Amino acid sequence: MRSHAEMEMILKGYGLTTAEIFYHMPDHPHVLQSYIWQDYDLAPKFPAMSRFIEFWKSRLEGPLHSVRYTHKKLISPSEWRNVSGEFALN
Repeated sequence: MRSHAEMEMILKGYGLTTAEIFYHMPDHPHVLQSYIWQDYDLAPKFPAMSRFIEFWKSRLEGPLHSVRYTHKKLISPSEWRNVSGEFALN
């Protein structure tokens, strides 16, 4: 079950962003390694992913080669409806 704060984020428009980050290994620069990162983020600016990439560039060894990402809103307009009435069938 999702936490209350997580559900609030989803209702505010956050979606699940998954990034596959390819980077050069520090000891073997000709070898690429991949890392999977996942977090809730807001499209189209992706502030959380941008902060993580900036953190990577400034603090971690292993220069970035490329980043592939996908984003999916967990609740889209076609899935969410406000119910204003109820019918009881007996």
